[in-house]
This record gives sequence, structure tokens and C-alpha cells, in this order.
Amino acid sequence: MTPAPTAPGALDQRDRHAAFARLEADTFDVVVIGAGITGAGVARDAAQRGLRVALVEARDVASGTSSRSSKMIHGGLRYLAQGDVALVREAATERQVLRRIAPHLTQLSPFVMPGSRRGIATMRAGLTAFERLGKVPRSERHRTLDADELLALEPTLASEEFPAGVVYPEFLTNDARLTLANVRSAAAAGAAVLTHAPVTRILVGTNGRAAGVEVRGALPEEDLGAVVRARSVVNAAGPWVDAVRAMEDRARPARLALTKGIHVVVAHSRLPVRDTVITLGADRRPVFAVHSGPVTYLGTTDTFYARPDEWPQIDGDDVQYLFDAMARTFAIEPLAPRDVLSMWAGVRPLIAPEGGADSGAKPSELSRRDEVWVGPSGVISVAGGKLTAYRSMAERIVDRLVADLGTGATRCRTADVPLTGGDVDVAAAVDRLDATVGSEAHRLVQLWGAEAAAIVADADDPRDPTALIASEVRHAVRTEGALRLEDAWIRRCARAWFTLEPLGAGLDVAGTEMAELLGWSPERRTAEIAAVERIHHDSMACLTGATL
Repeated sequence: MTPAPTAPGALDQRDRHAAFARLEADTFDVVVIGAGITGAGVARDAAQRGLRVALVEARDVASGTSSRSSKMIHGGLRYLAQGDVALVREAATERQVLRRIAPHLTQLSPFVMPGSRRGIATMRAGLTAFERLGKVPRSERHRTLDADELLALEPTLASEEFPAGVVYPEFLTNDARLTLANVRSAAAAGAAVLTHAPVTRILVGTNGRAAGVEVRGALPEEDLGAVVRARSVVNAAGPWVDAVRAMEDRARPARLALTKGIHVVVAHSRLPVRDTVITLGADRRPVFAVHSGPVTYLGTTDTFYARPDEWPQIDGDDVQYLFDAMARTFAIEPLAPRDVLSMWAGVRPLIAPEGGADSGAKPSELSRRDEVWVGPSGVISVAGGKLTAYRSMAERIVDRLVADLGTGATRCRTADVPLTGGDVDVAAAVDRLDATVGSEAHRLVQLWGAEAAAIVADADDPRDPTALIASEVRHAVRTEGALRLEDAWIRRCARAWFTLEPLGAGLDVAGTEMAELLGWSPERRTAEIAAVERIHHDSMACLTGATL
């Protein structure tokens, strides 16, 4: 085992007293509430421009919506039909930016859409407009397929159902890793980061302006707190934005409409799509099947959801909706509850339509654009938006901050500076690791980019799966700020949803490694493992005895 040198932007939060003390000791230009993709992007941009930044998070980095998406960096083609040309142009442009600053987190993948000849003709018109708006390179533009070409690309399709198709490139990502890369990039630029520390109060100065926040430690048996003084406050709490806004002014009306999307994971051998297939649900919404290593994941639904739950409930009807779409699309034995390996669900913090719940708008009709509100004490709250366009959304917010603060900050550089791990030639990195870890090389580079080699070097025996898990966990704790087993297993190492054994023997290995690193008692180790198991079993509860 060879300990790696300290990586740029390393997050090691094991000394909680020091982490809280750092926040108490300084006065920041801005404190950002929420370490989802929006807050992470704002913190990175602000820190790189020279602002003094504190980023605080109630749970873990990307523990809410930003780890529960469909894992796609896409251009939002369907928003053309809604006439939102600006959103589509922004998303198309930002895809190329992300590809440049995080090549390991933007995996180019063919998206195949089967359909009728008439439907494909309509699709082609939209794709052509999208490609022009986004200045898509000629080599990455769509092409149409006849029935034989369609089956050559995706042999499991129901051949009699689809006389035509279209294929076009999009990008897959790991949303939690993308968020973490932004947080670590912010830390590398000087931001102070503290997770598992919810905000309990917004401080208001004698001039009536927001002057910081109070936070409390939320880890088991932890009694820590800090007053974080700052000249400005950004509320990027995702589904909890309205709850934070209420801390500033309880009379402020709610502005969010939450919608839920679920994803179902099956073995790739059970639904062996080669890449990504886009089809239609019973309500004519796009749904998909995505090949990801040993699994295929299906998604997504779009239904209103009342509460900003940390782990939203998955209903049997949601699962059946996806099963039915797959049954109409593929020539396979229909999927059943016994085929499900794991599931995840998240809530989207969208902007409520005028008229609120009584407007009659369907979830899929709600705008995906971001909106910003300024509260009575000057707290800037932001919600909505798309994962793909997070960087440009953050740039607009920091532009506003800089103007409000009157500081001589430098220009935005987030479109040009690689994210943590992003300074890498992906193909070359995979080739270098292939001789050591074989088929794991691709997965490791996709998740960790330039840092994958350090994880392999730190493993006692990189070819031993348990040794590799232990090394991944050490990296998660020492370099990536993981403090709970859930943080490492689900979000850092992507083992809860993208393996054939989401609760395999490796979970015990991970728990033992974290217990040693964090000084857990045997009881605490057992509790941490049980918490991860409970998340899994709760997500699968709707399948118990199901006759879907």
C-alpha cells in the first residue's frame, strides 16, 4: 500500500472541531447553503474569482437531487417543443464546456430512438434545430435508421414495432461525482467546506441585511456548532430552498413545485441494451434504458410529490409504468419485481406555475429554467435549472454577487479550468490501468479521472475486489470528505446502484475500513452498515409481495 500525496482540493473532514473552528474564525464574502450541484457550482466560481467562500451542507455533498438524476448531460431536446430555445441553446453549449473540463465525467454515448416513420421525421426536425443551436460538430450529428440498421444497433428491440429510428450522441455522467468535483475545486481555490452541518438560523445585522448563518453538527453523538459570518448568503438548498427561505421570513409564500423521478436497476443480462434506448411511456413521455457496466437502469417518472424527503417513497405504479414501457419496446420476457436489483428516487425543485397546484399544469410541463429571488434581508435563493447548465447558472449568480459586494473579483474562469480529476486523457488512463486492474480500469477512470491511478496504487492487491473497495473508501474519507458509510458506498464509490450486489460482502469491508479511519466503535460500525441496508430495503419496499 502506497499512500498517495495530498491531492489538490483534498477534503478530509475527520477533525470536526477544526472544521467548525475554521468557520468561526473568519468573515466570508459569501456563505453558500447547500452542496448540491448548484451550490457547488456557485462556491467553485466564487472561490476561483477570489471571493472568500464558505460552503455548508446539512447532509453530504450531492445527498439530495444531485445524486438522484438520470445521469445524463443532455441538450434538453424536448424543451424545443415548449418553445424554450434559450434553455436548449444554453444546455447544448454547456455540454461542450463540461466535456472540456471533466472528460471523465462526460461519457459520449449513442442514444437510439425507435419509432414510426412519421415520428422519426418530426424528431429529425428537432434534432437539426438543436444541432444548429448548439453548434454540434458534424461528426456528432444525428443519423436516421431503417428497420435493419435499427436492429443492428439494438438487437433486443421489438422489430415489428419500429420501422425506423434515429441515433444521436449524448453524454452520460455520474452526477454525485460531478458535484463532488465542483466542491473539491472550490476547496482547491480556498473555500471552506463543512458537511453534515445544517443551518439552524440566518443571522441579520443591525442594518437589516443577512450577516451569516448558524450551523450545528449532525453526526451521531456530535455536539458542535458555529456562527458563520458573511457579507452575503446564497440559498441553494434544492428541494429545501423554501424551508431556508422561511428562516429569513416565515411569511414568504412557497415558490417550489416538487416532482419525483424514479429509476429502476436490473442486470444488463436481463435487458442487454448496447447503449441507451429512448422510448415513450404510456403518457407519451420519453423514458429510457441505459447500459452502465454490469447493469441497465430504467427511468424516469415525473409525478408531483408533496414533501422534500431525503429518500422519497417509490410506489409500485411508478415501477409498473417503466416495466410497461420496456415491454412495448423490447422483445424480451417482461420485467418483473424479481429482476430489480436496486432503485433510487429523487425530487426536482422546480418553479411552481402561476396558480400553484390549481393551475392544472402537468409535472412534465413545468419549466426547467432556474429562477432567483432576493429575500427581505438580501438572501439570494435559487432553484430550478438543469444539471447540464449548472455552470452557467452559477456564473450568473456569482456575477450578481460580485456586483452587490462591489469587489474587484477576477473574471469567471469555470469554463476553462478543469474540474478536480478532469486533467486527464481518459483513453490513455484506462490503457495504463488495464494491465493492473483489468475490466475495473474503465469504471475507476470514469469515476475518479486523474486520481484513479492513486486509488489503484494505494490498494494492497488491486486485483482483489475487496482490497480495491478498501482503497476507494480510504480515498473517500481522506480526500473526498466522506463521514458516513452512506457517503462512501452510495455517492463516492457508486456501488449501491451500479453493481450486481448492492449489499454484497464489500459493504462489510467498506464499513470496517471507515470504522478504522474515523474511530468508530463496533456498535457505530454496525449502525452505519444497517443504515445503508435500510436505505436499500426501504427503496425496494413497494416490490415486497408485489404482483406488478
